[in-house]
Amino acid sequence: MAPFALRSCRISSHIIKRSVANVAAASVLALMAFQAQAAAPLKIGYSDWPGFVAFQVALDKGWFKEAGVDVDFEWFDYSASLDAFAANKLDAVGATNGDALVTGATGAKNVMILITDYSSGNDMIIAKGPIKSVQGLKGKKVGVEMGLVDHLLLDSALTKAGMKESDVTLVNAKTNELPQTLGSPDISAIGAWQPSSGEALKRVPGSHVIYSSSDAPGLIYDTFAVSPASLSSRKADWAKVMKVWYRCVAYINDPKTQPDAVKIMSARVGLTPAQYLPLLKGTHLLTLAEAKKVLIKGDGLDSMYGSSANADKFNVRNAVYKDAQDIKTYIDASLTMKN
Repeated sequence: MAPFALRSCRISSHIIKRSVANVAAASVLALMAFQAQAAAPLKIGYSDWPGFVAFQVALDKGWFKEAGVDVDFEWFDYSASLDAFAANKLDAVGATNGDALVTGATGAKNVMILITDYSSGNDMIIAKGPIKSVQGLKGKKVGVEMGLVDHLLLDSALTKAGMKESDVTLVNAKTNELPQTLGSPDISAIGAWQPSSGEALKRVPGSHVIYSSSDAPGLIYDTFAVSPASLSSRKADWAKVMKVWYRCVAYINDPKTQPDAVKIMSARVGLTPAQYLPLLKGTHLLTLAEAKKVLIKGDGLDSMYGSSANADKFNVRNAVYKDAQDIKTYIDASLTMKN
């Protein structure tokens, strides 16, 4: 072999060895990064809604540790939790199915993997004294956080009453500010969920419920929406989270253990158990069997698919976002069905 050819061979061999070493080093670094990510706790945003507060039972009792999954639940006002998820600060957030669509359509894609409940009375349209029905809202000002869940509830109420949104004047306000909003002289009604709805009823004498989510079961499902990246890389951990959820539901629903569960949940939100129990009763927590039924594809409100399609139409109609969403990409039933 010529000297030049031999030298070239040796140089090539050296380059190959160095390249292999570099690839190996990069692989080790990637593995270390992946392991560090896998070891990090799942960051989950939750807020003051019974279907989300229910997880406090597991947190207080150490059930996540028993299940072998590390979690970091962070407490927020509801709207702030959606903002935190949109800012990529959370792996998952508690959200209604309609609000998960809003969050996804505006840039923070998500997948609803766990349906915790449907609202069965805690979302309310509350009117002042002389107004006794939804029809009585015609020509009046109604406070609501526009584009969120109780705007959808108001839309349902108006439709059932044979009215249009143009028949009322909407006044936009954050949900936690709506009790004060109802106290304003020119506001005739508000749309809000518990605990804000309950606070409004206490704050404004003579106020009363003229429509609630109990009049439209399945209109509002509550879920935990997960970032696609977290779901893809930590699916086994999310499966463990779901098993813990159904342990919570069983504990809350069991008459023997419900008082302890209510004590834990009420303490999280600064209420007494007696004050909190009615809020829990306005939220239908889904058992595993019920969740599996809800995840069967259908057009009605008894299906997550039908309910979410209804919310999507509302969102597009009200220019909450421009383009209709592909509902099936927002729902992953696989972990529920495997339970």
